[in-house]
Amino acid sequence: MTALTPTSVVSTLRAAGCVFAEDEAAMILATATDDRQLAEMVEQRVAGRPLEHVVGWAEFRGLRVALDADVFVPRRRTEHLVDEAIARCRPGAVVVDLCCGSGALGLALASAVPGTELSATDVHPAAVQNARRNLAPIGGQVFEGDLYARLPTTLRGRVDLLLANVPYVPSDQVRLLPAEARLHEPLVTLDGGSDGLDLLRRVAAEASDWLVPGGLVVTETSNEQAAIAIDVFRRHGLSAVVTTDADRFATTVVATRAVPVP
Repeated sequence: MTALTPTSVVSTLRAAGCVFAEDEAAMILATATDDRQLAEMVEQRVAGRPLEHVVGWAEFRGLRVALDADVFVPRRRTEHLVDEAIARCRPGAVVVDLCCGSGALGLALASAVPGTELSATDVHPAAVQNARRNLAPIGGQVFEGDLYARLPTTLRGRVDLLLANVPYVPSDQVRLLPAEARLHEPLVTLDGGSDGLDLLRRVAAEASDWLVPGGLVVTETSNEQAAIAIDVFRRHGLSAVVTTDADRFATTVVATRAVPVP
């Protein structure tokens, strides 16, 4: 077998339709430990496997996040959600990352905010194991369960910030997603129900039970869903605002539990 060179890796990836072939080649070349692994990685990428699954890590907000196969790949646009959360998060805050996937969001926030008390949860066993690997070094706890179901009851009423990057693709639009997502990421991490907001409704319904007065839920939607998402939170007693990042095509909703009037 002829050894691949950096130039031939770029050419192979470009021929397979990889738009950012040079960047992808650099990641693969930096990760492969020998020629055999390099050839296997290039073959997997050409076959359509997500780059992050091929190399076993994803870059998120400047961090290298370990990423296992069959786990949702953190999106660059979701950095906007974390930016909004960090801007509103005090040192020592109690933070819960719902639908945590690899744990990328909680890891990024805790790395930026000193003293964060971080818990995370996900219904998908592979994601839970992946998140534990990423969050254990910073003292984060990860629980396997549906949304709030397996969180310790000691967190009830103590949470300052809920990160909730829940699935929000409408069921009938999942088939329109890029093949990388449709074929290599679990459906449970993509499908948000008939209008994409089924899980968001469930998050909003219980949020006030877990948040401190003035506590926040920070979540991501599409631009088209934002107005409905705001109404969902308002129906459950939380005020909400929308923020956007045009460069990252990101729409974030920040909801706040009301502070009781003395």
